[in-house]
Amino acid sequence: MNSVPSISAFAELETSLTGELFFDDSSSLHQAQKMVYATDASVYQEKPVAVAIPKTKEDLKTLIQFANQHQITLIPRAAGTSLAGQVVGNGLVVDISKYFTQILEVNPQEQWVRVQPGVIRDDLNATLRPHGLLFGPETSTASRAMVGGMIGNNSCGLHSIVWGDTRTHLLSAKVLLSDGSEAEFKPLTHEELQQKLTLPNLEGEIYRKTYGLISSPANRALIQQNYPKKTLTRRNTGYALDFLVDEGAGEEGQTTLDLCKLLAGSEGTLAFVTEAKLNLLPLPPKEEGLVCVHFTSLLEALEANIIILKHHPMSSELVDKYIMDFTKGHRTYDANRFFIEGDPAALLMVEFMADSQDEITAKAEAMIVDLKAAGLGYAYPVVRGALTKPVWDVRKAGLGLIRNLPGDTQPVNLIEDCAVSPEDLPAYVTDVQQVLEKYNLQASYYAHAGAGELHIEPMINLKTNEGKRVFREVLAETTVLVKKYNGSLSGEHGDGRLRGEFIPQALGEEVYQLLKEVKHIFDPKHIFNAGKIVDTPPMNEFLRYEERPAQQLIPVETLFDFSRQEGILRLAEKCSGSGDCRKTHVSGGTMCPSYMATRQEKDTTRARANILRQFLTNSDKVNKFDHQEIKEVMDLCLSCKACKSECPSSVDVAKMKAEFLQHYHDANGIPLRTRMVGNFTKMQQLASVVPGVYNFMISNPVTSKLIKKTVGFAVNRSLPEVGNTTLKSWFRKWQKENAIAAKTGKPVYLFCDEFTNYNDVEIGQTTVKLLSALGYSVQIPEHLESGRTYLSKGLVRDAKEIAIKNVQLLSKAMANGTPIIGIEPSAILTLRDEYLDLVPADLVPAAQQVAANSYLLEEFLQKEAENGHITAAAFTQEKKHIKLHGHCYQKALQVLTPTQKILSLPQNYEVEMIPSGCCGMAGSFGYEEEHYDVSMQIGELVLFPAVRNAAPETLIAAAGTSCRHQIKDGTAKKALHPAEILWQALKK
Repeated sequence: MNSVPSISAFAELETSLTGELFFDDSSSLHQAQKMVYATDASVYQEKPVAVAIPKTKEDLKTLIQFANQHQITLIPRAAGTSLAGQVVGNGLVVDISKYFTQILEVNPQEQWVRVQPGVIRDDLNATLRPHGLLFGPETSTASRAMVGGMIGNNSCGLHSIVWGDTRTHLLSAKVLLSDGSEAEFKPLTHEELQQKLTLPNLEGEIYRKTYGLISSPANRALIQQNYPKKTLTRRNTGYALDFLVDEGAGEEGQTTLDLCKLLAGSEGTLAFVTEAKLNLLPLPPKEEGLVCVHFTSLLEALEANIIILKHHPMSSELVDKYIMDFTKGHRTYDANRFFIEGDPAALLMVEFMADSQDEITAKAEAMIVDLKAAGLGYAYPVVRGALTKPVWDVRKAGLGLIRNLPGDTQPVNLIEDCAVSPEDLPAYVTDVQQVLEKYNLQASYYAHAGAGELHIEPMINLKTNEGKRVFREVLAETTVLVKKYNGSLSGEHGDGRLRGEFIPQALGEEVYQLLKEVKHIFDPKHIFNAGKIVDTPPMNEFLRYEERPAQQLIPVETLFDFSRQEGILRLAEKCSGSGDCRKTHVSGGTMCPSYMATRQEKDTTRARANILRQFLTNSDKVNKFDHQEIKEVMDLCLSCKACKSECPSSVDVAKMKAEFLQHYHDANGIPLRTRMVGNFTKMQQLASVVPGVYNFMISNPVTSKLIKKTVGFAVNRSLPEVGNTTLKSWFRKWQKENAIAAKTGKPVYLFCDEFTNYNDVEIGQTTVKLLSALGYSVQIPEHLESGRTYLSKGLVRDAKEIAIKNVQLLSKAMANGTPIIGIEPSAILTLRDEYLDLVPADLVPAAQQVAANSYLLEEFLQKEAENGHITAAAFTQEKKHIKLHGHCYQKALQVLTPTQKILSLPQNYEVEMIPSGCCGMAGSFGYEEEHYDVSMQIGELVLFPAVRNAAPETLIAAAGTSCRHQIKDGTAKKALHPAEILWQALKK
């Protein structure tokens, strides 16, 4: 149906909206926005005609009017985590995730809540928790999945066998119909239905025709004969006509109709949801236990699942060897493997909840006895309490983890949503395996065994035409199997443009015509998400990749070594689109700070990976990085590195951003401010010659404002002063004055980073004194600056030269194994991270040696404490409460825990972790005029309130120089480096 309105038509529309509209291909920002909305978590990619981010219901009505006038389809989008291409198409994408985020009303007595469609499931439950309630459906994407999308897909999740699906809990919905009129869908009494049937408008037409369709005995018979068996709880193929029939709608003598049943699972094709009233459940019992049953084969696990379900668990979730193997060595998930015994082919995570651990033990033991009696399973560890979370995290990260497979053959969402009754799973999976063997395909198997829906993801190379053919054939043959077992082609991920084409085979052509009739009743002009569920395009068209001749597959030359990721393009391609980077501060974690502040898709890790992938794949330029659109999307990346660890696929956008910027600078020149920030060390070196003059100039209101305006820094941001001396100068004097102490004790090297040497000199002095007092002989070896400032601005060549020189210098100094200790996380951790990818191949062993012997101060001290070389006896017994904010790199490289532990070493020191992500400063980011507001927004999410609310006597600890500066500017409070706190606590 789609026509493309003129630029002038869109321009006129833009003036009518209070929200935002992106449509103009001559604008790099507009083009970038359209590109990042061209895909979701599926394999599809199709650039939309425009992207709207509406603010109000009136905006939505205006968009509907525009769509009717210009014959264009509206594609409603929430988190964009759909797996069947539901939000991909060449229409006008309508993103409700930024503004439609209000929780409108909570009724604890009647156990319901009213919300707008952009409310995130986990954020909703955080609000409901104090009331003792929760919204039950729990997808693996619950930290970012939104109610609107959950309604669209009829989401289920881990506990669906007990808590049910979204359809079950959708009490009513306020919607906009395809003519822009308002309606409310809800269960109707006889009188209410009669009134609806007489309405002289589109709403009345919908009720009359839908009721007529359902009332037909022939239609009812078709539906009952062809839809999946009723013992299957996850049946989401097509529109839910079977649920209307099941509830007696249209049956003789029954005059009721609840259109919410149709709305759930309709993928935004029938109406536009503006508000939903949801049923709530009491919070589950506080005690929980996970029985992690280990199996030697997949089929053994599926046989065991049948026995397990007789014990009425909360969930029974499968994890296969593919997923488990990808947790090995992963920065986040390797530590979560503690419960795995041996090398199982499959696990079933069986959850029980009860009021006491004794009850859980009894339930678990009864189930284990039955499994052993049947000869099923070889290990049955029970994980309890807080330890269940990291176990569940392994399961929830499955979609992203299996994207770590090397090469172009990757797991694909294809038959992952097909569901059969649990008792049919062993036979069904056996049949599916025969289909896959026919095409020589491997697959991953995981997820909802308890509900009969395994996410089976075959490994297919979709970059080839042969792969696309196989992609289609596998779904076609699996559809036959689903029909054989009277199962559902879609369980919870929806039909979209992936499975919609095969609905006629799954439900029969006559039922498919009924589905088309439903679509026409609600949306006669097909303005709502056309091409989904019915009348879909071929399922193997508009995929992310097209087959390319070999001569076009030229590797992208890079300064960083991306060989471990098979090149920068492959690293970008690892992004599955699962949207882990769209969680908010309510869910915790660091990724992605800019998105947490702006709530814009453009500012997600996913968007950055996607736009890089698209240009590196399709650009005709010699320098494929030379595109303003990439710069638009990369602009708010703080290079916090959270994606390196929190993204299940470990898509390291910070590294890719630095690489991109270097190539972009090559083509467009290096801006003055960029060069100044990169040369921070040289500038501070000059300033240190006349520190008094420099400090006066940058702090005096008149001169400071002039300097900031000239450079492009925010006038409200304070600038870091230089010390009266440098740390290196002071250290030389200190060595002479403390000659004996400097030569006795265990030798350690101090990495004198550029920030400590010039700006945080007192912290450096305190560190030297602390180490010396604890019995260490401190030396500062010859080395250059860390190169961090160059990396932060994409001056990778400069950083590379520094890395090479430092590795050469430090590897010689550290040949005897002497550790090198760093004060500033962003500097010392550069030795552990970027240096390994910056030095040439012949220096990699030396770089690895340097990395292995490099420690944050807190890491080193905690290691020494664990070895008994430092004890609590050396510190005061005075009581202190400390609030600790971790530097992003500490979190990304998993080295924050030692800071918490060493600060807790003094006997009565209590350390509380601030559940903050990035502070928002991120080196020069927070100084820059155009980034200042976002920087402060990030700080206000968690960090600033936590600091302001701290008691006056509470110490605020932060290892990062940028973090301390941000805390000072944002709260007017002084944060201390851990070295300062430990020095104060040390018995002198």
